[in-house]
Amino acid sequence: MIFSRTNQYAIQALIYLATQPNGQRMLNREIAHNLGVPSAYLAKILQHLSREKLLHSSRGRHGGFSLRHGAGKTSLLDIVLLTEGARVDRECLLGLKACTDETACPLHRKWKPVKKEILAYFGSVTLIGLAQAVQSGQYRLADLPSALSRH
Repeated sequence: MIFSRTNQYAIQALIYLATQPNGQRMLNREIAHNLGVPSAYLAKILQHLSREKLLHSSRGRHGGFSLRHGAGKTSLLDIVLLTEGARVDRECLLGLKACTDETACPLHRKWKPVKKEILAYFGSVTLIGLAQAVQSGQYRLADLPSALSRH
């Protein structure tokens, strides 16, 4: 299972926002620049995440995006489901429209338990846990190694 570009950017942006001081608002263009992602595309993703109540969004002089209270407890699976929908659990690895135990693709039987384990893992990983791992230097968030060190 590989994340879509939308999912990748959503996860990166949410982790980035989770590394910021509580309530600090960040402009879309600043987030996009620090992550090395397209600003216009990221703006649409952040607006969607605001409508889904993960982010605060405000305009004006002190505007920008910030995590809503409690959003740090959001699991990676929740984020994936918000951006991809329930199809993540049902989609065939080979892209077939009908892939069930009764109408299985050649990979279905081997992939099904692996997918179940991956989804369970995604459900156990929280946004705040990912942010803490990035802040500790254990992991990089972007291809720009200095992205987080400037803040």
